[in-house]
Amino acid sequence: MAENFPDYVAVDYSDGEGEEPAEYPHIQDKIEKAIEVTREGLEEYENPAVMWTGGKDSTLTLYFIKEVADRFDLEVPPAVFIDHYQHFDEIHDFVDHWADEWDLEVIYARNEDVGEYVDENGLEPGDDIDISALSEHNQHHVEDILEYEEDTFPFLLDTYVGNHLLKTVALNDALEEHDIDGVISGVRWDEQEARADETFFSPRHDPDIYPPHDRIQPILQFDEAAVWDAFWNFVVPDTVENFPEEGYVPQADDDLPEGVSQDDVPISPKYFAGFRSLGSEVSTEKSDQEPAWLQDLEGTTERAGRAQDKEDLMERLRDLGYM
Repeated sequence: MAENFPDYVAVDYSDGEGEEPAEYPHIQDKIEKAIEVTREGLEEYENPAVMWTGGKDSTLTLYFIKEVADRFDLEVPPAVFIDHYQHFDEIHDFVDHWADEWDLEVIYARNEDVGEYVDENGLEPGDDIDISALSEHNQHHVEDILEYEEDTFPFLLDTYVGNHLLKTVALNDALEEHDIDGVISGVRWDEQEARADETFFSPRHDPDIYPPHDRIQPILQFDEAAVWDAFWNFVVPDTVENFPEEGYVPQADDDLPEGVSQDDVPISPKYFAGFRSLGSEVSTEKSDQEPAWLQDLEGTTERAGRAQDKEDLMERLRDLGYM
């Protein structure tokens, strides 16, 4: 990490303070702000990276980065993909495919110590991991930072220890290894209560918790419906050759223009299949039979398909460096 961080960064950490999506009423308002924040992020930070989960929010953010970089002659930063060992296979396939299509460098952040233990012992999700068998680095996080007192923890994302080791520790180790000073992420104000007070540039400078860096958050002002609006009216027509430009929105998983398949569209097939949020293969279920964008986005919860015990831990996890 640069020795004078954050002195060389001149951003307004209060930008967006006290705001909510309603203050950006039209899709163009949301897009213009996303472009503004993205450009500033790419210009101000010496070594930024974009968080990419394969989900709709991070893929939309990545699209803005590509467009801004092209328009203003800037570099597209690497994407960081947290491989927590419990992804749907379709997510890996999607990330690999679009990394190749968009010529992206992908940094795969993994807690390899935990992964090797799981492989060596033939564990399945839910099986216990012996903390004493892990590295000193992981034991320090479990015992000293989380103050966890049990001898084992289950190999699951939707637990305090599992989520921290498999995602937060993996991310923070990658930030340190690659000297990343700005993390561009696709979090939104409306997504979770723990994210409602975020600003467009959010400092994470406590070296006792994480490698000092800033979070750059270009799509805070989007809600779920606006994300899909942006995809079907801007991202997909611009990305997919011969796709209609006048807001063609598929009404079923197989309702695509002639000659276009799901593989041609930068939207995970899990959304076509009825998932609205993509977590782990173990604990995420589809919320309906219809594609995500056709579901009741106003009257139902976006993350209803996820295990809620992990959602209830979000604020504590974010304090430790989670997205």
